[in-house]
Order: sequence, then C-alpha cells, then structure tokens
Amino acid sequence: MISVRLKARQLVLSSLTSLSLLAASGSVCSAGDVKAGRAKAQMCQACHGLDGLSKTPDAPNIAGQIEPYLVAQLQAFKSGARKNDAMSVVAPSLSDRDIEDLAAYFSAIEINVVKMPGR
Repeated sequence: MISVRLKARQLVLSSLTSLSLLAASGSVCSAGDVKAGRAKAQMCQACHGLDGLSKTPDAPNIAGQIEPYLVAQLQAFKSGARKNDAMSVVAPSLSDRDIEDLAAYFSAIEINVVKMPGR
C-alpha cells in the first residue's frame, strides 16, 4: 500500500515538473531536426523502438507524442527531476540539440487509429 502511494506521489510530482518545464519552454514550434533525431533514435530502439512503439512493458509509446511534451520529459530525465533506471543512463549524455532532434523525430511519426474498443 505504501509503495502504491509513493509511486502515485512520484507520478504526480513528475507530471507537475513536466508541466512546469513545458510551460517554461513557451515554444510549440519545431526546433529539432527530424533526420538527426532518427539517427540519434538508434539508442532508443531497444525500449521505445525506432518506430516509437514500446518494445518493453515498462517503456511508453512515444510515437506521435507532441514535441514540447517530449522535450520536457527528456529535460526532466536529464536533470534528474524525473527518474527511471534506463533513462537515467541515457538522458544525461543528451545535449539540448539531441533532445530537440529526438523530440522532432518521434513527434513526426504518424499514428493511425484502426480500431476503437467497444465498437
């Protein structure tokens, strides 16, 4: 029970931090280079896939996610404000340019919904 509460509290704090970073960024235009992001995404493919679709149960799908959100999350991992074992190894080595490029690449992936549940 305590573990669930702690995880919920961490999730809330992480979300608030992410929203703060997103608000602070203030920019919604693409600053990254999609081609450079694709090249850099090679290191992401074990967990998130080159297509941005999760390859492991603990990694989220990030394909088609909005760019400022991805930038905010990567910055939060890099700063340590958001924690994850795998991301704490990867994120510190990312430059601001790498973060922008990765966000541009994964946000540019088109997602098509083919089936809606309950229909």
